[in-house]
Amino acid sequence: MLTRRNFLAVATVTATAFLAGCSGEKDEVPAAAPATEPAEETPAADAAPTGNVLVAYFSATGNTAGVAEAIAGRLGADVWEIEVAQPYTEADLNYNDDASRTSVECSDGTNPELAQVTPDGWADYDTVLLGYPIWWGEAAWPLRTFVAGNDFGEKTVMPFCTSGSSGIGGSAERLAELAGTGNWLEGERFSAGAGDDAAAWAAGLGL
Repeated sequence: MLTRRNFLAVATVTATAFLAGCSGEKDEVPAAAPATEPAEETPAADAAPTGNVLVAYFSATGNTAGVAEAIAGRLGADVWEIEVAQPYTEADLNYNDDASRTSVECSDGTNPELAQVTPDGWADYDTVLLGYPIWWGEAAWPLRTFVAGNDFGEKTVMPFCTSGSSGIGGSAERLAELAGTGNWLEGERFSAGAGDDAAAWAAGLGL
């Protein structure tokens, strides 16, 4: 379980950790990626969070959105889409182009501006399930802006991600470090179209 106490035991991760990941391949799954094997119906966290639940997510191509909606539907939770002020175009998402927007943001550590940083009713939520695609082995850049711009206080945070092959890796730990607050638990990774798997995972959380 990833808690704030556990993160204090992890070596300090600076902004250079984000930049170092830029040498790797961007890994958000394509829309046509095949479904993975069914997820285990066991909780990803050691203790089940309780209280009002929000599923907050960023999705550039719709893959993470599909998973987030399946999770929210299973839990009956509220949903908040994290949106950038200037939406990404297909060209912006071309990781093979060093001059593309996401490539430049990766190399210079940009925190993209969001259309709205704090979700409506943020203070009322006790549990936040936070979803994002994996880019270059890290959480997509808009998540940096989101977690740095909100006070997670004593909220329980459960990350989940979508990717073509990479696991969730250390992306959750680095987001927790940026946030500085909240009780961050172990996350889960899904492939595109894995709505059933995501719903099964959500069902096992005890929310």
